[in-house]
Amino acid sequence: MTVMIEAEGLEKRFGPVVAVDDVSLAVARGEVLGFLGPNGAGKSTTMKMIAGYLTPTRGTARLCGHDVLDDPIAVKRRLGYLPEGAPTYPDMTVTAFLDWVAAVRGFRGSERRSRVERAIGLTSLHDVLFYPIEALSKGFKRRVGLAQALLHDPEVLILDEPTDGLDPNQKHEVRRLITAMAPEKAIIISTHILEEVEAICTRAVVIARGRVVADATPAELAKRSRWHNGVTVVVGAEQGEVAAVALRKLEMLGTVEVGARGADGLISLSALARDGTPVEGPVRTALASVGIAPREIFIERGRLDEVFRDLTLREAA
Repeated sequence: MTVMIEAEGLEKRFGPVVAVDDVSLAVARGEVLGFLGPNGAGKSTTMKMIAGYLTPTRGTARLCGHDVLDDPIAVKRRLGYLPEGAPTYPDMTVTAFLDWVAAVRGFRGSERRSRVERAIGLTSLHDVLFYPIEALSKGFKRRVGLAQALLHDPEVLILDEPTDGLDPNQKHEVRRLITAMAPEKAIIISTHILEEVEAICTRAVVIARGRVVADATPAELAKRSRWHNGVTVVVGAEQGEVAAVALRKLEMLGTVEVGARGADGLISLSALARDGTPVEGPVRTALASVGIAPREIFIERGRLDEVFRDLTLREAA
C-alpha cells in the first residue's frame, strides 16, 4: 500500500506545556485511522500539525510525499481538512460559501459548479442552501464543514470529530460516505465515539497526555479487553442462582457477573475467561449439567471502552 500520511517525532510545546510528545504514525491509501484519546490528550493539536496549520516544535509531517512546511501549497491541494469547530463565514449562505471555496481552490466555470453540486449532494445540504450559515444547527454547520473538505476530491482527509452534533441518521450517512471513499484515500478521523471506530476504521491510534499508547486494528484492541471471548447467557430469573453456582465451578473462568432481574423475568450472566480463551463450550456443558437451557447466548468480542479507559488512565497514572 502507498503511504499517504507520515508523521515522525511530532512534538508541540506551548511554553512549559508539552501538548504532543514524540508522535509518529503512517497512514496508507485505503486506510481509515481512528485517532482516539481523552479531552486534552493532543489529538487536535497533532492533526493541525499534520495538516500544516500548526508548526511543530520538533519533528516532521508529509502528505503524499510533500513536507507540510517546505511545500505547503502542494500539501493543501491534496488535503481535505475538517478542523475542530468547522469554522466558516457565518454571514454567508451555504451555497455562497461553497462557491467561494471552489473559487479559492482554483475551479472555474462548469467545473466549479459541478464541484459545488457534488459536495452538496455528498453531504445532503439541499434543504439549507440559501440559509446563512449562522442560522444553521450544529449538525448542519458540521456538514457544511465536511462539504468544503470534500469539494476538491482530495487524496487525504483529516477530519476532526466529523459526526459531532449530527443526529443518528446523519451519523449513519456520514459513516457510509467515509466507507465509500476509503479505498481511494487515506483518512484520519478523530472521534470520541467508539462504535464509530468499530464501524468504519481499519486502525486505531490511542493517544494520552500527548503520547501514543496504542496502535492496532479495532479487533486487536478489543482482544485486550477482559470481556474478549467471554460468554453472556440469559436464563429465567429463578435459574440465576443455580446457573451462577455451576459456572463458578469452572476453573477457566475468572469472573461470573450476574445482572439484575429484568421486567421480563429474565436474568443475564456473563462468564469471563481468565486468559481470553474461548469458553462457550464449557459454559454450555456446565449449564446443561444442572438442567438449564439458556434462552439466549452470545460471545463477547471485547469492549473498546474498557480498553480505552485502561490505556488512558494508566498513562495518566
